[in-house]
Amino acid sequence: MDINILELFKYFRQKDKGMGKPLERLKYSITLNNLWLYIIKLVKEKPMYSREIHKMIKEKFNIKTDIITVYSVLYRLEKGGYIKRSGNYRKYYELTEKGEKEFQEGLKFLENILIILK
Repeated sequence: MDINILELFKYFRQKDKGMGKPLERLKYSITLNNLWLYIIKLVKEKPMYSREIHKMIKEKFNIKTDIITVYSVLYRLEKGGYIKRSGNYRKYYELTEKGEKEFQEGLKFLENILIILK
């Protein structure tokens, strides 16, 4: 499933107050509104720099988004203590213990939602 966040965003801007088809709203919510889950999943596997994260979001999860969106989420995650930066030339992002805990709680929440809905 290829998800183009930019196209979804444009679609919702055209609709009255973001009202679109329910499935499109769900895709938007699960991807762009929760991009932090995908970013944490990537940096959990190995430390990465921002452009690499942006590239891997597309390659691994088939989510197309702007680099500025990735920067914004990285900034909020770092500010919240969920990830940290290291490195001299390139700034690599790494998962913190707090980030691991938040990620696991997020997954558990999504799993519970799926159980309820099935």
